[in-house]
Amino acid sequence: MVRRFVRFVLCLVGVAVLGGAVFYLVTAPNSMPESSWANLGAPDAKNGEMVFWAGGCVSCHAAPGSEGDARLTLSGGLALKSPFGTFYPPNISPDEQAGIGNWTLAEFGNAMKRGVAPNGAHLYPSFPYASYSRMSDKDVNDLYAYMKTLPKSGNVAPPHDLPFPFNVRLALGGWKFLYFNDSPRVVLANADEKVKRGQYLVEGPGHCGECHTPRDALGGLKPDMWLAGAPNPEGKGTIPNITPGSKSIGGWSEGDIANYLETGFTPDFDSVGGSMTEVQQNLAHLPKADLEAIAAYLKAVPSR
Repeated sequence: MVRRFVRFVLCLVGVAVLGGAVFYLVTAPNSMPESSWANLGAPDAKNGEMVFWAGGCVSCHAAPGSEGDARLTLSGGLALKSPFGTFYPPNISPDEQAGIGNWTLAEFGNAMKRGVAPNGAHLYPSFPYASYSRMSDKDVNDLYAYMKTLPKSGNVAPPHDLPFPFNVRLALGGWKFLYFNDSPRVVLANADEKVKRGQYLVEGPGHCGECHTPRDALGGLKPDMWLAGAPNPEGKGTIPNITPGSKSIGGWSEGDIANYLETGFTPDFDSVGGSMTEVQQNLAHLPKADLEAIAAYLKAVPSR
């Protein structure tokens, strides 16, 4: 009887060890090979600046309360409250100690497109790599070149303040297994080049769906409700539906949407407000053609 019990326990331990090994292999950080970044050529920092504004980097990584050119010092530290705890975006200035000044392009690219830190750890998806995964390698290269021209900061942001089990970083591998990919968010039939450009900007660097799409209990986006509106992740109000079926912009023309993104004024001469204010101010740096492409895409997505 004792031997049978010991064998049973050993079998359970073996199954647990095997299951843990399989889980780790399936969910381990998956970095891109160094060769992915080897032959991109000289970066275009001017294009990198446009990618920077499309990605809204200052909105999360500028020092809290900073204004004007001071916002280009990406010292981090802004408290981002969520249902999972409080996240503090890190310093991503080119400072060699506190920031990312010593990162290689490959390390930067793996953070952007795979959610993997230089030390090989999973990054939390409060950093929207689930959208940035759709960015081109060229744009990542150009963005990094531009960011290296920005001011340095020695500020060290606080660590994330997350309760158990959300503070178990290893579990992020499971989250990635369930939700992380670089496929298009929606499949658009007969999309022209303008709509395709808009899709790239919205689904990739612009990461619009991170706020405008509802999430399930584990924080994954609900794909059948793409851009259909969601609770504000910071707990105040809601983020509107921006599909063609919405009450907010459903009746707007492509020109109305593009003008709103450029000027901050609605067709009724109301002005942008709330968390969208910073988003609009960032997007206003983009060429008019890109704003028109975003508008064309928003008119082409499935209506919700």
